[in-house]
Amino acid sequence: MFRILCEGEEFPAERARALEQAMEGFVKTDANLAIEFIFVDGEEIRRLNREMRDTDKVTDVLSFPTMDGIKGEPIYADEHPFEIDEEDNLLIGSVAVCCDRAKEQAEEYGHSYERELHYLLVHGIMHCLGYDHMTDEDKAEMREKEELILSKLGITRA
Repeated sequence: MFRILCEGEEFPAERARALEQAMEGFVKTDANLAIEFIFVDGEEIRRLNREMRDTDKVTDVLSFPTMDGIKGEPIYADEHPFEIDEEDNLLIGSVAVCCDRAKEQAEEYGHSYERELHYLLVHGIMHCLGYDHMTDEDKAEMREKEELILSKLGITRA
């Protein structure tokens, strides 16, 4: 099972449950995998980017994975005892999304804020699961996984 941990109005519980269902079966696991979503403004994402990545600029999304070397691999709770939270979830990481930047990008790309927000959240999840876009091959693989999850949600590029 996949659990999304977030608070606030930006991503209501029904959307979180839908994304959890879309992620179901994506990773072979014996645990409840959990990810934390945090929604911030431009100033906060810039601070996080500066402090965590030594890059002093606003960005759209930052991911903070808790585990390395898990891309495409089964994730078993007994192999990651330090990532188990108080509710017995195996925390794969945290994702910070800049809502201001997501709104700007939705307008730039000519699609809805909902589509952009979901894309950024799924993108962050993929980073926490070990996917990246450093090479063209890695980028194509990651985009394919992202689009698969978004299509399960009924969110397309159109």
